[in-house]
Amino acid sequence: MKEVNFVHLSEINEEQIIDLMNNEDVGKQLPLLAGGFSTQACQAFLQAKKKLWDEHGYGPSAILIKDEFAGWGGLQPEHGEADFALVLHPKFWGWGQRIFNEIRMQAFDQMNLNSITVLLPPSRPNSKAIMSLGFFEDGELTVDGELFKRFRLNSPYSQGSTVSLSQ
Repeated sequence: MKEVNFVHLSEINEEQIIDLMNNEDVGKQLPLLAGGFSTQACQAFLQAKKKLWDEHGYGPSAILIKDEFAGWGGLQPEHGEADFALVLHPKFWGWGQRIFNEIRMQAFDQMNLNSITVLLPPSRPNSKAIMSLGFFEDGELTVDGELFKRFRLNSPYSQGSTVSLSQ
């Protein structure tokens, strides 16, 4: 049995997603989440993530660790790129690299992407963890009025070129 599994977000009870997104420690990492996460916000979130899957054929999933809801994440289209997002309950923060390794395999071995990105808010000055995974700083990007540092990881199979995904 795999310890880490990915399922559709719709398979998770909304209350569990709301609890995760309203966790104080999680909220400190998510500048776009200012003001709390209500039932209405959760339903809009779920619709937006489903729309990504419908329109692009990929998007974030719910993450189960040992059959327990741990958070959500995966690749999602962001400004024409495949962006890696990961939101885990603090109880599961030590699992990030294992989850990332699975997503990296999906990106480069299954989807044949040339690169993936990660967006981190400037309030998270310690980028050593992401850099230790092979990412390099690749500019800044504004999303919904918030500034983010963009980091990029090139495919081990490419010659360093990047290709954007059409939106």
